[in-house]
Amino acid sequence: MELKGLILSGGAGTRLRPITHTSAKQLVPVANKPILYYGLEALKEAGVSDIGIIVGDTEEEIREAVGDGSTWGVKVTYIRQEAPLGLAHAVLTAEDFLGDSPFVMYLGDNLIIEGIADFVNEFRGKEDVDALILLAHVPEPQHFGVARLEGDRVVELIEKPKDPPSDLALVGAYMFKPTILQASKAIEPSWRDELEITDAIQHLIDHDYRVEAHIISGWWKDTGHLEDLLEANRMVLEDIMPSIEGQVDESSRLDGRVVLEEGAEVIGSTLRGPAIIGKGSRIIDSYIGPFTAIYYGVKVEGSEIEHSIVMENSSITNIPGRIEGSLIGKNVQISSSPALPKTFRFVLGDNSEVGLV
Repeated sequence: MELKGLILSGGAGTRLRPITHTSAKQLVPVANKPILYYGLEALKEAGVSDIGIIVGDTEEEIREAVGDGSTWGVKVTYIRQEAPLGLAHAVLTAEDFLGDSPFVMYLGDNLIIEGIADFVNEFRGKEDVDALILLAHVPEPQHFGVARLEGDRVVELIEKPKDPPSDLALVGAYMFKPTILQASKAIEPSWRDELEITDAIQHLIDHDYRVEAHIISGWWKDTGHLEDLLEANRMVLEDIMPSIEGQVDESSRLDGRVVLEEGAEVIGSTLRGPAIIGKGSRIIDSYIGPFTAIYYGVKVEGSEIEHSIVMENSSITNIPGRIEGSLIGKNVQISSSPALPKTFRFVLGDNSEVGLV
């Protein structure tokens, strides 16, 4: 069965503001790779090479980052959604691209560590199934869309129920036959004034179309919140292999699994992995602790950072205390004059400049 892919990258990313005031949330790096790239790799690994990407106000940035898809060996078509009016609305926006093809829909800000190849191959073998949804056991299902099953068959979907019928939450990947287009046209907007994909799937169920579930065993993250983004970064870094392509001077120390990309420099510093330092970044007289990802062109001098993400071309200089649990945007400057040790926590937007006295 030939399948198309549909990646949704049109959302506003309000939960990661101020970062997403100026950047696409799908391009925030996790372990020095934009989140969106993980989705492209997952589709390619699953044998899906004709991919539509739903874009919105950040279309230009997404186009620049992804291009025509040839980097991944896929063909990319960009599809403009007029506004973030729901996942089912995104499906309808892509109707001309999808045509009569079955397809996999992947949310561009989700990370599924085990990939989706098994999920897609399972769907290829199910001629009588109109939708196959991905589910995961979660500790607090009331915060998610939740499925009620009878065997493998989905009989009900409930959005954020007060009394969940199960602990099985919807994960950000779905397999559909073209019948989802008719279902999406048949439903009404929700209280959020959006066409919800859960309502469209429920419409299929209510009209005797077969919807089944695939339960994943590995971890997944919707990276829309800072805590989940940092957790995804931590989980990906857990699996990195050490690699030193940059320069480390004799007075520096690297403990554990550290990746030092080409052109990076470490001078008079201690790096404790798992951690990754991007191309052309310089770490001077500093401490970089576990689960930290420093993107390219960053300068860290006289400072301590741990369990954080620092985006490209930022500068962090002489910060008293340790920066922890932080997401620091592009072209950010943080500096300090000498002061008593303190711990700071930052979520800083692109082009910010913070001076600490």
